[in-house]
Amino acid sequence: MTGWDSAWARRLLPPVERAAEHTKVWWAAALTMAAGGGRRGRKAAAAGVTAMAVAELLSNGVAKQLVQRRRPPAEWIPHGDDEDRPDSSSFPSGHTAAAVAFTAATAPSWPWAGAVCAVPMALVAIERVHSGAHYPSDVAAGAAVGLTAAALVRAVPPPRRLPPGMASRCRG
Repeated sequence: MTGWDSAWARRLLPPVERAAEHTKVWWAAALTMAAGGGRRGRKAAAAGVTAMAVAELLSNGVAKQLVQRRRPPAEWIPHGDDEDRPDSSSFPSGHTAAAVAFTAATAPSWPWAGAVCAVPMALVAIERVHSGAHYPSDVAAGAAVGLTAAALVRAVPPPRRLPPGMASRCRG
């Protein structure tokens, strides 16, 4: 069984699902960090958004194309809230991949923001199973993709600024 019948989950998780659609919650977090976090916030936001994009490419553009897995059966969802499930492959969870990538890439630059982002990240993972959109293994694979994306982004050195006067010499 993927979903479970719980009054608190039926109240809490649908807004989480809406916030996670099209990565809205992560874009909002990135804007908040960039606007209010100074240089550290901009660095964290850039790392998070970049890792999120890499995770979406890896999960939705590569893994879902290679692994065609059906979504969990509707009869496994006791709360009957299965009408909004996607038609794409269940494996891996792209929502979870994006959430984990954003959070894991943000945390090294700004640990406090990473800790705050960990709460909606965990709720997204729980919601994907509760809604019947994914098996727990899909969410675990999505988390692995997200961690991989964050590690890739963190491993690439940031672009270096050219010394003053060097930019004009490079153009000519």
